[in-house]
Amino acid sequence: MTDPTRRPKGLGKRAWLTTQVVRRLLRALAWSNFVDVTVIGRDRVPVTGAVIVASNHISMLDAVFLWGALRRRAIAIAMAELWTWPVVGWLVRRLGQIPVTRRNAESGRTALTQAEQVLRHGGVLIIYPEGRLVAPGESEPYKPGVAKLSLATGVPIVPVATTGTDGVLPLRRTRGDGPAFNRRHPVIIHFGNPIDPADFDDPEKLLDHLRHQIEALRAQAN
Repeated sequence: MTDPTRRPKGLGKRAWLTTQVVRRLLRALAWSNFVDVTVIGRDRVPVTGAVIVASNHISMLDAVFLWGALRRRAIAIAMAELWTWPVVGWLVRRLGQIPVTRRNAESGRTALTQAEQVLRHGGVLIIYPEGRLVAPGESEPYKPGVAKLSLATGVPIVPVATTGTDGVLPLRRTRGDGPAFNRRHPVIIHFGNPIDPADFDDPEKLLDHLRHQIEALRAQAN
């Protein structure tokens, strides 16, 4: 059982050092125009205190760009398969990210418990409410975990629209004869205004508002 008083690994010194090194590499790639990345509204993420950053999910690269766009260290809930990948597995462990197995209720409960611990210690939590990659033309209901976490902890949610990452690294099932990787495709990470859970008395209402905010931000990018 997770000790709620214990500081999460992702908020420790080792994770902080790793974050600094990796973010320097990502910024160097951005400055060299290896990929055309535009970040809008980054200052809407509070500089201190707990916050949930919630984004749509369209590419395996989403977490890389979103995590790199932040100016604070952040812990993401991510698919458990990443922990088995070479290099990536080492990195997510080092950064103290939170694994979750899809369609596994116990794994989901454990992930939410760990996520709440991050928030109780004043950390930044990245979460994808759709719970899976969503291809163009598809839709996926938002999972209620993000709203329940926000209401239980009183932590605000910053909505984020991620666009263009599916052009850089499209899903295999949708790319057809196109390139597997296209670094010239522009990417936009658009942060919205924080949503205060105190304005809502029901998880479904908060979840619906979050979806509308993310969709509105996506529409602005198109």
